[in-house]
Amino acid sequence: MSHNIRPTLFPEVEAAGLPLSRQERLTFKANLERGRHGWLRLTTAYSVHLVEELVSHCTSADLVLDPFCGTGTTALACGQRSIPCHTVDINPFLIWLARAKCADYSQAERAMAQDVLEQALALLDTQEVGAWIPPIKDIDKWWEPETLALLTQMFEMIERASLPAPARDLLRVIFCRAQIELAAVSFGHQSMSFKRQVSMPVLFEFPVKERLRAIFRQISAEILEGASRSSAAGAAQVFLGDSRDLASILPDRRYTSVITSPPYPNRMSYIRELRPYMYWLGHLTTGREAGELDWQAIGGTWGIATSNLLKWTPDPRYAVPDAAFQEMVEGIERRSKLLSRYVSKYFQDVVQHIQSLKSVLAPGATVHYIIGNSKFYDILLPTERLYTAMFRDQGFQDVSVTPIRKRSSKKELFEHLITAYA
Repeated sequence: MSHNIRPTLFPEVEAAGLPLSRQERLTFKANLERGRHGWLRLTTAYSVHLVEELVSHCTSADLVLDPFCGTGTTALACGQRSIPCHTVDINPFLIWLARAKCADYSQAERAMAQDVLEQALALLDTQEVGAWIPPIKDIDKWWEPETLALLTQMFEMIERASLPAPARDLLRVIFCRAQIELAAVSFGHQSMSFKRQVSMPVLFEFPVKERLRAIFRQISAEILEGASRSSAAGAAQVFLGDSRDLASILPDRRYTSVITSPPYPNRMSYIRELRPYMYWLGHLTTGREAGELDWQAIGGTWGIATSNLLKWTPDPRYAVPDAAFQEMVEGIERRSKLLSRYVSKYFQDVVQHIQSLKSVLAPGATVHYIIGNSKFYDILLPTERLYTAMFRDQGFQDVSVTPIRKRSSKKELFEHLITAYA
């Protein structure tokens, strides 16, 4: 990747000197109509349009790294251009999803998945309710009893079927997508929230069983169509591990480009939004497991991670190299000790990550980080400035900041692209 490239993401805005709009084409919403990128939604996923702009400057001679895999957007965008990419995540469900999205599927595997799905939908009238229910706390908030019973039957029939692993992965993606669309949840805000279930008169209510069949068939048509297109399987490799210790995870030390978006310091938990998928597929069995996994992740505060924060103490080896940072932390602490610890630990984790990153990059490698700032009470955290200081402190050169878009929450919150060179 050329060292002189500065992606021009908003030429019309830059030329006119206009303020940044919310740019929905550069949010997760842009992914929903983009084939495999829209297989499963995650509110915090970044836009495929933005990733494709950055990937377009790479060639098959590059080796791209995404140390925060998420839903696999970078890996899939690279794979579709036959550009080698390695990606890392600490969440086993996201590892599975990224691998499923980046795989190639034969016509026979797609046909087997379709046949099993149709058989399961046909047998809904004859099968008894399955005994197993995912151990999600307050599961009645997610699904009404009849819907949950039907989902349990569908899942049991899918899991019992004799299938090769790729065909089963397709069915699991279809199931995950269907169960969240049938759940009483809303994605209209920054993170998932529950919506109140309203009973309708029977005369006007669409039968639950028929609604479920229609949703499964609609989703399966979309996912199987996406699976019919080659993803250049093999171009992307997905690794389970901690982005603060990349050298012990990755098989290479010559990455020429980094395209990623780490969690923002906004106390939003990936685990909270991923819980239904992870419980259904067996990645979680208890709330404590969810909290322990979130504690391992950068920026996680779900469950036990919250109480762990109150016992955590800063490590001087990973001090944030910004003169005003400690003053910000102390300002937040006057309102909340928990949140001040959260902010301090988040940025120390990022310092440790950047130190680890430097050890696996080729000389002159380009890094692109999409990040968002945050506000706690009246304290604005200039995340773009702090990341710039952290990269410079670790020896990265020509660090620059490009504003991307206004975010949809508080008026002071924006997204930025940090670009630097190893």
